[in-house]
Amino acid sequence: MQSRSRWFTRLACVSLVGGMPALCIPNMNAEEAHHHQHLSKRVVGDYGYWTQYQTPAYSHAEIPYHKLTHINHAGVSFNADGSLTVPQGFIEPELNNRAHAEGVKVMLLLGGDFNGIETSGAVQTLVDNVAAFEEQYHYDGVDLDWEYPETTVDRRFLVEVMSRLRKSNPEYTLSIDVAPWAGYGYDLKHLQLSLDYFNIMMYDCAGPWTAYGQLNSPIFWDWHDPAPWECQPGGSVHDTANIFLTVVPAVQLNMGTPFYGYYYTNINQVFGLCPNAAYTSDGACDNTVLTVNYGPDLKHRINREGWYTSYDPKALVPYMLKTDGSDGYITYDDAISTYLRVWYSDWDRGLGGTFMWSLDADYDGHSQDLLDAMYQASLSRDK
Repeated sequence: MQSRSRWFTRLACVSLVGGMPALCIPNMNAEEAHHHQHLSKRVVGDYGYWTQYQTPAYSHAEIPYHKLTHINHAGVSFNADGSLTVPQGFIEPELNNRAHAEGVKVMLLLGGDFNGIETSGAVQTLVDNVAAFEEQYHYDGVDLDWEYPETTVDRRFLVEVMSRLRKSNPEYTLSIDVAPWAGYGYDLKHLQLSLDYFNIMMYDCAGPWTAYGQLNSPIFWDWHDPAPWECQPGGSVHDTANIFLTVVPAVQLNMGTPFYGYYYTNINQVFGLCPNAAYTSDGACDNTVLTVNYGPDLKHRINREGWYTSYDPKALVPYMLKTDGSDGYITYDDAISTYLRVWYSDWDRGLGGTFMWSLDADYDGHSQDLLDAMYQASLSRDK
């Protein structure tokens, strides 16, 4: 593996103009003619059905299918008896039709009452119901999201569920979403026998559950972080790749990248300690931290509206602070860090692809900067 400084130098033309690094990313329009079939790496997008009702609205009509290879359609859950709960508005026939016309697979992103079905004996009922739903609405497989298996029983049960889904249809595309610290709940060795790939949720190092203003998704770990226990092990793309690659072949791994960030309202520096953490019941920042999406919430603030962007020189990700020094710290990803994360994961570490949560979070009503960067980095052949 190349050193961080070497591959970053090759990718980025770094100049400090007003404190802003400039990155040599390929011209977005120059590659626009590429169809997704030219992608040798997976580009997986999570799409929640509810986003068609938000502002700006994001539905099947807004998705640029040619920049994706797979879509995880989120919103359906299951119950302890194996039945499915399908919310009103979830079924979007044109989502599957348009995706398939572009050669893109659509998976059912499925979560639910894992503890209940673990003890009810209704696992096969769930598998049968999933198979019927997939056939009726023309899905290509399942992405299972269990946050998180915790016990030996959980660990074995997850293997059983995925094995049964695989046996029910050998043609399924099957994946699961896994925590970056590769916790005890994942029997990676046996899961890989049933799965096509793992989606590594390489984000949420920051959030209301931390006491310090962490970086949401570091590419490399910054050892200036005063509270590494809040994120490690697996606190960066580099560290997470190292953990998973000891067990799982690179081709079966997708590295996650977030299209959202966190706004710490009562600190004014990166890695700052939330003052309320001294008296909250869990010792964390709690409700002083807001979730913010790149497209509608952050893009218009970059070096404007009283905010300025800096880049952590070790982690290679941006963050925002107030120009007047008052409270306000935002950890997020932009097109630069998204491109670097995807390029590093795909081409330097040789992973099978990347995925993001979530497609809508990048949309400002007109464009998707982060998805464009993700797509461009996936096309790169400059190793």
